[in-house]
Amino acid sequence: MSAVPEAGSVVLAATPIGNVEDASPRLLRLLADADLVAAEDTRRLHALAARAGVAVTGRVVSYHEHNERDRADDLLDVVADGGTVVVVTDAGMPAVSDPGFRLVARAVERGLPVTAAPGPSAVLTALALSGLATDRFTFDGFVPRKAGDRARWLSALTAEPRTMVFFEAPHRIVETLAAMAEAFGPDRPAAVCRELTKVYEEVLRGTVGELADTVADRSATGDALRGEICVVVGGAPAAAAPSVADLVGEVLTRVADGERLKTVVADVATTAGVAKRDLYAAALAARQA
Repeated sequence: MSAVPEAGSVVLAATPIGNVEDASPRLLRLLADADLVAAEDTRRLHALAARAGVAVTGRVVSYHEHNERDRADDLLDVVADGGTVVVVTDAGMPAVSDPGFRLVARAVERGLPVTAAPGPSAVLTALALSGLATDRFTFDGFVPRKAGDRARWLSALTAEPRTMVFFEAPHRIVETLAAMAEAFGPDRPAAVCRELTKVYEEVLRGTVGELADTVADRSATGDALRGEICVVVGGAPAAAAPSVADLVGEVLTRVADGERLKTVVADVATTAGVAKRDLYAAALAARQA
């Protein structure tokens, strides 16, 4: 099967999240051959290229959150003329909590091709190393900075059943973990992953409460977490299904208010997912007791 053509297209290219050896051969070829490289930080791009031993021959422009909307059409004009525009961020996959989304959306509007050179992802790496469920997960980006906004935002996620992945800055991690313990409860399983794929990579696992205490203690003793941090939190546990005995009181209350026993039993049993026959028998026995 032939490769997706790159000439005359936008290519979202993933860059290493720490270890330069994770740079793919395709990324290095794209950096060497692209007509234009749009980089979140041009200095970091050139540093990466130097470490990887590749010469960037095309034009290099900055493309970050403050100019991505205004610069999108300029980049896409290069694509429309048959050129290859490679988009890279400081680390990981463009458009995932990084510039790139608006460019892709505009390319779709203009009917211009977009492809990707996939690679390292802090989100997926943290998820894989967390030890938590990976079959269903959400990425929620950066936690709000202000305490009130953070508390309300986390409160809205308390019933989320999927594993959750967040980004956080080192100077806010103590407050964020404390807020998570308050919102999710101290016993929710979690992991704090920092400096992934780098020399000082570290993954702390435990409950949210334990991690909040550990990170706060380390901060107080001069061993504060540094670097780029991902927090992974287990989803809300499934609520235990009610037993037949738990439902009898509701049935009898509604019957006492004038509803027919069989009608109430059918309604309650269907809603709760229990057998109608068992609930009916239990309700009769309770009435006769």
